[in-house]
Amino acid sequence: MTATASTTATAPAAPKTLRYALILGGLSAFAPLSIDMYLPALPRMADDLHSADATLQLTLTAFIVGLAVGQLVLGPISDAVGRRKPLLAGLAVYAVSSVLCAVSPSVELLIAARMLEALGAAAGIVIARAIVRDLYSGTAMTKFFSMLMLVSGLAPILAPVLGGQVLRLTSWRGVFVVLTVFGALLLLATALALPEPLPPERRSPNRLGATLRTYGRLLADRSFLGYALAGGLMFAGLFAYVSASSFVLQEVYGLSPQDFSLVFGGNGIGIVLAGQLNGRLVGRFAERTLLAVGLTASAVGGLGVLAAAVFSLPLVALLVPLVLLVSSIGMVMPNASSLALAEHPHSAGAASALLGVLQFVIGGLATPLVSIGGASSAVPMGTVMACFAVAALVIFRTLTRRTA
Repeated sequence: MTATASTTATAPAAPKTLRYALILGGLSAFAPLSIDMYLPALPRMADDLHSADATLQLTLTAFIVGLAVGQLVLGPISDAVGRRKPLLAGLAVYAVSSVLCAVSPSVELLIAARMLEALGAAAGIVIARAIVRDLYSGTAMTKFFSMLMLVSGLAPILAPVLGGQVLRLTSWRGVFVVLTVFGALLLLATALALPEPLPPERRSPNRLGATLRTYGRLLADRSFLGYALAGGLMFAGLFAYVSASSFVLQEVYGLSPQDFSLVFGGNGIGIVLAGQLNGRLVGRFAERTLLAVGLTASAVGGLGVLAAAVFSLPLVALLVPLVLLVSSIGMVMPNASSLALAEHPHSAGAASALLGVLQFVIGGLATPLVSIGGASSAVPMGTVMACFAVAALVIFRTLTRRTA
């Protein structure tokens, strides 16, 4: 099957599809919820744990590292032993380690607990994408990824808002209690309602040499790398937006916290709507065509945001291209994920792992890059978002190949 094939796999019945979407969407939301929910609490945590800000930032670093390592290890393992066992184990680890985070008496123990929590979260993220590849192919896979945007698309946008609301009711430890409940509910739902999607005859041997060769083959595949990098660069643009927009819109453009919440939430709705539009258009148009449209819209939006920042244009001149850029993620991510996984049905776990690692490694660069220019101007945010968006389009055009 080619990367732009429109053949559709036999799809589960509608009730099962909805059930899978809710569970897999929840699994895909692990990273943004676990990262962004506790960010508003960092100042309080530093005081409570008597820790320097730089030391406390290691809790975020530990989570990112654990997420990357966990995906690289657990993706191939799920190719070898099936999806359910490592997924259930990972969810159990996540729930237990979230409890440890909530009761940690020192920053050192919190760092260790966050690393363990990330390993559990990695299982949910990497295996969720692999399960979609197990269940679907062609346009059905892209439609399902688009459906997942209903759940996973809102998570990076709403997680900081949710974290702030939790902090109004309790301490920072309450954030990790919420994450514990989230992990436990997903563990229960997975155990009861998500059957094993990978039969034994489709599994691959779990040997180090074979795993390394699989990763080497994936990285040598220009199309896979192009789709994965395009998605990763778009994800980095989202990271830049989440980390900088609060300062830009409130301190530079003077929005109140309530007005900022409306803008932030509106952009989240834009992601979801774009994802659902993509799901309706798949089948009428090739996934590659829709991906090109999404990346082009993102690049235009990024350049518009940069122009508005450089020339100090009115707020509306910033918000219009910002909505275009952020919303286009709902069209880019389903198509990029589907096209990247399409030609690798027998190594979906490993392919999903590389997709996830590239997203978070590249995305992790966005926050420090945005902070270099300070919070007194919109130019740093506009520059970083525009550069990532344009780079995603260039990579896509350069590395991916058209197929008949």
